[in-house]
Amino acid sequence: MKFLQEIHLRIFLKLFLLFCVLLQGESREAESGFVTCGSLVKLINTRHNVRLHSHDVKYGSGSGQQSVTGVEAADDANSYWRIRGKPSSVCQRGVPIRCGQAIRITHMTTGRNLHSHHFTSPLSNNQEVSAFGENGEGDDLDVWTVQCSGTFWEREEAVRFKHKGTEVFLSVTGEQYGHPIRGQREVHGMAIPNHHNYWRTMEGVFIQPSSENPRHDEL
Repeated sequence: MKFLQEIHLRIFLKLFLLFCVLLQGESREAESGFVTCGSLVKLINTRHNVRLHSHDVKYGSGSGQQSVTGVEAADDANSYWRIRGKPSSVCQRGVPIRCGQAIRITHMTTGRNLHSHHFTSPLSNNQEVSAFGENGEGDDLDVWTVQCSGTFWEREEAVRFKHKGTEVFLSVTGEQYGHPIRGQREVHGMAIPNHHNYWRTMEGVFIQPSSENPRHDEL
């Protein structure tokens, strides 16, 4: 059943991409090197080479919310996240995300937001990171700020995500789960910025500035 669901998801993504291309015709536009609001991306931890991932599997301890992990596989459809504005704040589609901007990172397949809170992570005893909410709506602990070096978040740049509510950094330090998510890495929050909390965009559908034309690097 899970295998069939992933096939259906990949078919949906391909059809979505085809629709976007047909909608915009054959017009060409200048490439943008920025991550923009509304983009659908995979994020890779540059230290441990795993992609940010989630699925409808709950933690067996702590909050009991949907687990967030890191996976090595590049083609797993459960590693897509949509970049959105924070609650009650306009984030216009196609506009580049500014360094220091507060955003939400929403899991595409379950509609839950990347989230953290004062629960202890199950393996490393850092701070738990989960996926929370329904249909993209959760609470104020779903908000992260993008830490980057320039004015805007560049696609090829390694950036940090700092949790707005608790001030930890989205991190991976290498601990691996057993059953039922064997081999997947723990994702957690760390209080100190270091080489474990750098992330870079990988595959995705990038919404272009102004025109909202998508640019796809995979699918």
